[in-house]
Amino acid sequence: MTSLKIFCDFDGTITNSDNIIAIMKQFAPPEWESIKDDVLAQRVSIQEGVGQMFALLPVELKEDIISYILETSAIRDGFDDFIAYTKEHHIPLYIVSGGIDFFVKPLLGNRVAEEMLYCNGSDFSGERISITWPHTCDKQCTNNCGCCKPTIIRHLADERDHTVVIGDSITDLQAAKLADTVIARDFLIKKCEELSLPYRPFSTFYDVIHHLQELTEEVKA
Repeated sequence: MTSLKIFCDFDGTITNSDNIIAIMKQFAPPEWESIKDDVLAQRVSIQEGVGQMFALLPVELKEDIISYILETSAIRDGFDDFIAYTKEHHIPLYIVSGGIDFFVKPLLGNRVAEEMLYCNGSDFSGERISITWPHTCDKQCTNNCGCCKPTIIRHLADERDHTVVIGDSITDLQAAKLADTVIARDFLIKKCEELSLPYRPFSTFYDVIHHLQELTEEVKA
């Protein structure tokens, strides 16, 4: 029997804005912007670009960054109801994030069990913030993703699962190519349209719940 399995992005998807971009705008020197442009244009890999951007920041900024994100970042409308919906209907929900543990975990709080969260790590033992990569690409992926969402999907889902990817950015593109259903906003919509990948748009997680209700009926049919 086919069942849904959800893989949901964090920055710009669960949150209203991209936290890495917000951190860089607030704390980084101007050269972060050219690195960001190279990532979005796919001239450098996500892993390389994110590593380079955080290497611009001294480790002493850690607590300031966490405080700033907790003060300024907002969870997208409907997210808690979305979590409740997945629990009620016994739909596995994995958070797969290109974000970094030291701000993702405080923002998520206890909404999601730790074993359902996949994100990048951080090392503050040197002079500059160093990003660690506990979820790198498998042999089927050569995109140097950092937190490799297709690899995670291949590890956690099988042919009986109808995989749903929810996202907003370039970090979700490879996962979207692999998914059975894509629920997208912002830059991911642009990339889906460029590549003729079918998607369902969302603005809030109430839209996502509506799409899941439709999908459940389609999968049953």
